[in-house]
Amino acid sequence: MTKSDNLLVFPSELENITRVEKLIDDISSSYNLSSEIYGKISVAIIEAVNNAILHGNQLDVSKQVKIEFNVDKEAIRFLIEDEGKGFDFKNIPDPTLPENLEKTHGRGIFLMNHLADQIEFGENGSLVEMEFRFG
Repeated sequence: MTKSDNLLVFPSELENITRVEKLIDDISSSYNLSSEIYGKISVAIIEAVNNAILHGNQLDVSKQVKIEFNVDKEAIRFLIEDEGKGFDFKNIPDPTLPENLEKTHGRGIFLMNHLADQIEFGENGSLVEMEFRFG
């Protein structure tokens, strides 16, 4: 496990999500985030990390998840990266369509898209960058 001021790296184990929750709490305290921004960041980042652990790295503890963040006057940006093969992020089914309402998967990226002010995928989907604006 590696932790620097703006970087957290850990093996792909679901119990490490508590470390991500602590990171978000620490960021919220340090930068005095509003409860609205805190809530959006918390849900979106934990969803991204959960996806990285489960789907990207497939719970392989030899593979790591990396979270990096950067804060300026206007926004906070997060970069979450796994060591998986990625996925086709351009063809995600809409979970609000009637044919998808009963499906148990597919809501995470939908949520991330609606909570973040900006979201971009890279490295065939094994990297996601999200921005949350302060204003």
